[in-house]
Order: sequence, then C-alpha cells, then structure tokens
Amino acid sequence: MNFGKCTDQARATLALQQIQQLYQIERTCKENRYSYEQIREIRQQKALPILNTFREWLVQNYSEVLPSSVIGKAIAYTLNLWDKLTVYLQDGKLHIDNNGVENAVRPSAIGKKNYLFAGSHEGAKRAAMLYTFMGSCKMNNINPQEWLTDILERIPSHKANKLKELMPNNWTKPTA
Repeated sequence: MNFGKCTDQARATLALQQIQQLYQIERTCKENRYSYEQIREIRQQKALPILNTFREWLVQNYSEVLPSSVIGKAIAYTLNLWDKLTVYLQDGKLHIDNNGVENAVRPSAIGKKNYLFAGSHEGAKRAAMLYTFMGSCKMNNINPQEWLTDILERIPSHKANKLKELMPNNWTKPTA
C-alpha cells in the first residue's frame, strides 16, 4: 500500500488516517500489555469496524479513480490482499504488519555479499542458522549469550524430540 506518494492527496490522507487508527489500537494494546485474548477481542470490537468501513471506502473509490493512477494501484493492491491484511484480527499473537521480521532479517540481507565468503555451502548454512537464532533472540528480548550458553549446556541431555523447547521463542531462562 503506497498511499503516501500520491497526487490524490484527499484520498491518500483519508486512507492513511484509517490506517493510523488501526496502529493506534495496536499501540494501546502494547502499552497496556494486554493478553493475546484481550488483543483479539479489542481488535474485533475496534479494528474490525474501521476495516469494514475502510474496505467499503476502497471499493467505492476504486470505481472513481483511474486504475493506472498511483491511488488506483494502491487501492487495487489493498483490495487484492484484503484477506491477508485482515487475518491478524483472528489471533492476538499476530502483528498488524511484518516490520519486526523485516527488521530482524535486515542485517542478513545487508550482509548477503559477505556470505559468499563463508568458506563452503555448509559454512553458509551454519552462518544463516546462527543469524536466525540471534534474530529470534532479539525478537524475543533474550540475551543471545545467555541463551546460547544455556542451551549448549542443556542440549546434550535434552530429548531430541523436544528440541523446540530450546528455541528462543520457547526458551525460559533457568532459575538460579
């Protein structure tokens, strides 16, 4: 959705205002540290009506703009992905966007040329795996050194069919 770079400022402004309302709901949920179930309920009560109104507006306005215009392309893109854009309403664990993931993978995207010099294909795979683990630690607010130290000590005696428990998103810091 590229409503920001548009010559149809009135429509672009209205679309961005709708989107800003959705993000305000998300900020409120985060600031209040609501549970996933509470987030889902709030989205159903507050975000769903905004999205329904926004979708009606998109459909109405698409018939009034040139499909090849910037606003026409932005509206078409939004409508074509509507089901995917609204799936976050069904689960409080889901985020409204994928910015967190994009920010986590940005360092590895920036370093792609450097990965050509990993020494071997297997070395590159291992480097990618470590970057993924470190990115997961960052996303879950986990100190990567603490996580890695703990799992390296625990992994030899850990059941192979329960390795998922040691992944950063499932890991719990050991109590002293």
